[in-house]
Amino acid sequence: MSGRTEGGAVECRHLSLALLLTAASLILPTPAFAHASDRGHVLLLPTGYYLVGGAFAVAVSFLVLALLPADWLERFWRRRLPLFTFGESARTAFSLISFAGFAILIAAGFLGSRDPLSNPLPLVIWTLLWAGVTLLHGVFGDLWSWLNPWYGPWRLVSRLFGIGDEGAWRLPRWIGCRPAVILFFAFAWFELIDPAPDDPARLALAAGLYWLFSFLAMLAFGYRAWSRSGEFLSVFFRMVARFAVVERSQKGRLDLCWPSAKLLAAEPLPTNGIAFLLLALSSVSFDGLSKTFFWLGLFGINPLEFPGRTAVIGSGTLGLVLTFVLLAAVFLLAVWLGQRLAGSDHTLGQAAGLLVWSIVPIALAYHVAHYLTALLVDGQYALAALSDPFALGWNLFGTADMQIEAGILAGADSAWWLWNVQAGAIILGHLLAVLVAHDFAWRLHPQPSRAALSQFPLTLLMIAYTVFGLWLLATPTVG
Repeated sequence: MSGRTEGGAVECRHLSLALLLTAASLILPTPAFAHASDRGHVLLLPTGYYLVGGAFAVAVSFLVLALLPADWLERFWRRRLPLFTFGESARTAFSLISFAGFAILIAAGFLGSRDPLSNPLPLVIWTLLWAGVTLLHGVFGDLWSWLNPWYGPWRLVSRLFGIGDEGAWRLPRWIGCRPAVILFFAFAWFELIDPAPDDPARLALAAGLYWLFSFLAMLAFGYRAWSRSGEFLSVFFRMVARFAVVERSQKGRLDLCWPSAKLLAAEPLPTNGIAFLLLALSSVSFDGLSKTFFWLGLFGINPLEFPGRTAVIGSGTLGLVLTFVLLAAVFLLAVWLGQRLAGSDHTLGQAAGLLVWSIVPIALAYHVAHYLTALLVDGQYALAALSDPFALGWNLFGTADMQIEAGILAGADSAWWLWNVQAGAIILGHLLAVLVAHDFAWRLHPQPSRAALSQFPLTLLMIAYTVFGLWLLATPTVG
């Protein structure tokens, strides 16, 4: 794999040059307005140059990788820095504490303030959990296996009633993670389409029922089986954790590694696993798209007189499904074309199941870009609400009366650095995705020229998605 023939090198250089020319022709610099801040501040930015720069960075990465020896890249990914050993004796205790906190939040949802910015339940679930904990998984690894509110109660009940670790029944192997895909879609629909996902009582009912359903499924099929097939948060966080710079070995030792290095040890995902990862990316992308003036205009809605979420349930549901279907179709088409160009004898399922792991850095980058403002502002509301969960005048953690600094997003300077952090996250995520995809391409095609050819369509897709992500940051939106 480390050697290259002269002809193969020339072929790679010509292919890389063609890719750069194609990327340059895809987009031209045009001015656009980027909005950032909940106060509606609009900042004129040279958006076209950011779009060209992002696409050019991804294309250049392809050029560099097409000329790098494969063994050099493999040595790069294998590097580790040992830290210390961490046992699992406290895992049950952490989970029980998490369950107790979850139970208090559910009670607060029913009994506390009706204001979503004063009740801790919506703030914890939508901001601290879905936005914040996801980003922590991208740095520290699979924290959810320790912090989820099911493991501790399941361990106690299974021991108390003599239920084995495998549960009373076994999930059929063919089922894969299909339940997780269905539940993740339901979660995305509730977050993005439901008329009132922030209503504390409505959210408390949904979250409580989901906890109970998952707990019963874990008792029936075993904790390990259901957390890998049905509990969508566990599946999602475990996938995101493969990006993290902290790696935990089977003996409990923690090591530092390069971002995305753990992705390269992954086995090909089955069809439902591919669907899950693509759904994770498409749902966040549609969340941004659904608020744009462009999307609302397609359905005759005046974004300056937005009628509310109830009026867009139908179009929102259609958009959520179409975004997933289009992304899946384009991704599979890019993989199929790449395999044809390389003359591969691998099936589409094998190649797609491996290359889809390169989606993880992109999905995490979109998560950072999309939820950064919510973390900065709503995170402060969450800290205040947690001190007084039932609106009884408590101040448990000394944060109930803290001053909310929503103004950190106001002004030209704040908008400028915020937009650049978001844009930088998207560009960096796509660069790492190209690195990961190239390593998988070398695994599928030991010949350098064939590996480079197989990546040409996928790299074009990544360039296009980079442009799309930056456009979402630059176009005016509602809310």
